[in-house]
Formats: sequence, C-alpha cells, structure tokens
Amino acid sequence: MDWQRSGLIAAMILVFGFLFIQWNEFRDTHKPAAPLLSEEALVIPGDIPGTDIKPQPSLAVPELSKDPAPDVTPELVFSDARLITVRTDVLEVTIDTLGGDIVKVELLEYLLTQDADSKPFVMLNRTQNQTYIAQSGLIGPNGTDTQAERPQYHVKQKEFVLLEGAKELIVELSLEDKGVSIRKEFVFKPSDYLIDVRYKINNYTENAWRAHLFGQIQRDTFNPNKQSAMGPRPYLGMAISTEEDNYKKLDFEDIAEESFKTSKTGGWVAMVQHYFVSAWVPNQEQDNQYQLRKLGQSELYAGGFTGPAIDVLAGEEGILAASFYVGPKDQQRLADISPYLDLTIDYGWLWWVAKPLFAGLQLINNVLQNWGWSIIVLTIVVKLMFFPLSAASYRSMARMRKLQPEMTRLRELYSDDRQKLSQEMMGLYKKEKVNPVGGCFPMLIQMPVFIALYWVLNESVELRHTPWILWIKDLSMKDPYYVLPVLNGISMFVLQSLQPAPPDPTQAKVMKIMPVAFSFFFMFFPAGLVLYWTVNSVLSIAQQWVITRKIVGKEG
Repeated sequence: MDWQRSGLIAAMILVFGFLFIQWNEFRDTHKPAAPLLSEEALVIPGDIPGTDIKPQPSLAVPELSKDPAPDVTPELVFSDARLITVRTDVLEVTIDTLGGDIVKVELLEYLLTQDADSKPFVMLNRTQNQTYIAQSGLIGPNGTDTQAERPQYHVKQKEFVLLEGAKELIVELSLEDKGVSIRKEFVFKPSDYLIDVRYKINNYTENAWRAHLFGQIQRDTFNPNKQSAMGPRPYLGMAISTEEDNYKKLDFEDIAEESFKTSKTGGWVAMVQHYFVSAWVPNQEQDNQYQLRKLGQSELYAGGFTGPAIDVLAGEEGILAASFYVGPKDQQRLADISPYLDLTIDYGWLWWVAKPLFAGLQLINNVLQNWGWSIIVLTIVVKLMFFPLSAASYRSMARMRKLQPEMTRLRELYSDDRQKLSQEMMGLYKKEKVNPVGGCFPMLIQMPVFIALYWVLNESVELRHTPWILWIKDLSMKDPYYVLPVLNGISMFVLQSLQPAPPDPTQAKVMKIMPVAFSFFFMFFPAGLVLYWTVNSVLSIAQQWVITRKIVGKEG
C-alpha cells in the first residue's frame, strides 16, 4: 500500500474537514431578535448577578437577597431628555441618566462599510429591535439600584467632548440619597476604548454606608456581521476568565440551558463577536462574583460581576471602581488591561502558535504598510522556516515519482499475490533507499502552523475593510470576482501533477476532487485567507519542481 500517498490524502482531508467544521460550527445568528421595545416605553430586565441572587427577570437590580424577585418586567417611560452624549477621537457614547447605563457606543474609526459617506460602526445600542447595553450600579443595604427602580442622576450638560490635547475627560453624574452624596464618573482618555467607571461616596450621615458595585452586559442574539451561509462563522457569545480556565467560552445556547456562576480574584467578563469585544473588568485585587444567564423567557442574555461589600464610615469618603472596554480586538491593549483578556481574540487551542505569527505579520506590515503584501511575505517566511521539513517531504515524493514505472510493473506482475507484491515493494523501497512515509510526517508537523495562521487572518480586526490591490478592496471579505479561489484550485492541480500518482483508483478520484472542492468553498472565504493558501500552494509548486528536477537530473 502507498503509505506516503495515503498520508498526504489524510492530511488534506484533515484540513478540508477542519474548514468545513468552521463553516458549520454555529447556527445562523443573523436574524433580528423579536421587538423588545415600543416607541413609548423601554423594558429593562436588569437582573444583576450576586452570590445570594437566584436567576429571575426583574425590573432593574435586585437587592442582595435569598428570595427570588417577582417574575415581572414592568415598562418604564423612556425619554430622550434622559440621554447625554460623550465624544472622544475614537468613541461616541450615549449614557442614560436613569441608572447611568451606557446604551449606545459608536466606534468612530471603524465604519459600517467602505463607502466614503459610511456611518461609524455601532457596537452597543438600545433600539426597538436590538438590545446591547452596559449597566452598572450599587446594590446592597444602602445601594441605590433596587428591584423597584433605578436612580435618576443629574448632569450639568447634555454633551461632552474630549478636547484635542486633553489627557482625559470626566463625565460626572450626581445624586443625593438620604444624606449621602454619590458621584458616578465616567473617565475617557484619548485614543482609548477603555472607560473607567467609578463611584465617589461622601457619607454625611451618622451611620456607616455599605453597598456592592455591580457591572453587567445585556445583549440579545442579533449578529451585526452579515456573513455568507457557506463562509466561516466567528464566535458570538460570552467569555469569562475563571480560576480553572484562563478563557472560557459560553455561547447563548449553553447559557440558555444552564446559568453559569463563579468567583475569582480579579477576572473579567466579556461579550465577544467578530473583530470586536465588550468587557467589564472589576478591581483586580478584590474577590468578585460572576454570573452568566438568560433573562427569563426573553431573548436577552446577561453577563456581569458583583464586587465585595464596601463600607464608608460616617463622615468619610469612599470609592468603588471598575473599567469597561468596548472596541476592537486589539491584542496588545487587551493584554495590558487584564490577564488573558487578549484571549478573546479567539485563536483556538493553537493560540501559542498564532500569537507569534500575528506579531510577525504586524512587524512586516509596519514596514510594507499593506496587509495583503504582508500576508504574502509572512507566508514566504513561514515556508522558509519549514524548508528543511518540506524539502525532505518533496524529495521523498520525487523519488516515489521516479519509481512509479517499476511500481506499476510490480503491481501488474503480482496482481494476484498481495503478499508477494508487498515483499517486492518493500524490497524496492529498501534498494532505492526510499521511505514510503517520508513525505507524510513533515507535512503533518507543519499543519498546526498553517491552521494557526488561518485563525490569525480570520480574527485580525486589522484586515477589516483593508484593501490589497486592484479588485481586492477588502481582505476580510470574499473575492468579488473569485479570482483567488480559481487560482488556488489551479495551483493545487499543478502541485498534484508534480507528485506521484496514487495507485488506488479511489485515492485518484479523491485527489481530483480536492482542487475543485477547495476552490468552491474558498469562494466564500475572506480574500486574505485565500491569498495565504494560494501563495502557499504556489511556493510548494516551485519547491517541488526544483527538487524533482535535481533528483531526476542527479539520478537519471
């Protein structure tokens, strides 16, 4: 049996299967959620996680109590008069002064489309058909957020702008509550997607004040990233860092089946989608309680944290603080914010290979200033790194190709005696010093790197709306004219012609189908991914051709 050839087919089927799994890993999540709001009213089922809270839908935020809140979702009158806007060089944020929730976030440097008049990409939003908001507040004995109501904060102005040259912008919401002065501050910094949220408590009463800080993200299942039914479907759902897992994913189906609770010193909880992420990052030195769950019978899901109780003695001041990130999956920035938050850039189990590859791609792009050419150069560099392994594989293939006539003669001579045929074949391999599996193992060793690079190109927000040349206007979208998929199919066919023909008819048919099948599925892949695969195939052709000619010339 031709073990070398069978191994190569197995490797190709492995890659093909891997790609197919990615296309079908998640069900179609683009359909809009059922209308949640009317034009006159807003439903806020803001159940907040805590150690003693049982899952239940509620109006706002339940007290820390062992008794479940009633199963009600009363409507609140909604008014634009409650909204304030904050603008920096990279963000435009809308805050509802009822509760001080972030109800809309526009990413000013990431447009919805590539059109010149395109609007910014809206990440968080609260509309009739969509709910994706970030809530925070105070719960507990003296907390201002209860089951019955959210606090109405006061502001001095409706619009805030971070001026050029300013180091930060502090947006202050104020509240007087039974002799306690509460200032809720949002701190914005230039060119940064991290928003610091802090509560400054001044206790003018004669009694100690106690409360917990909470933060949570509420979201429906609406997917703003329109993707082909046949193309890759990046992860959409929640993620969290636990004591057992640095990065744990729970999609909406998982959470609908069973709520998830955990506690951790520090930590974070995030809502992950293609290219972008939002995350609450509480105090990293405190023990925080986390909970992910579905809100009642609605299509809303919530993930958040509850911090430890904070006491502010009579006549003293206290601060409760956390941070909220909302923006692109910037690997370095996320790593700086909290340990393992950068794993929300989901490279899968090969993250330890993917991270260096992305660093190399970024370094190359710093010089070339074109992500398309950078992909080509990185592919060449990776190919050179594995040149010794590839050369060994291709030399084995070339020798096997040279032995094809003699192998065919032996098969015809001993067609009725398999045992004798096997003995003669092994004798031929030994005489010619050919290892029948010599071409398989080097290729398999390289496979993790190729798969990791696939994840890098699929997850990198840097490729979004990035042009290469001519007709490729967006490396994150499919080739509009299918030129790259066709070239990839041709290159695969040429590469096969340079390799020894499979002796088994079934294997021969599989090999003929592979170029066509890959070309078909690559029609729906982002152009950057297909560019990588095509360049890799062309380099393989060149390497195989040179090695084959050397061996034929030397031994012929």
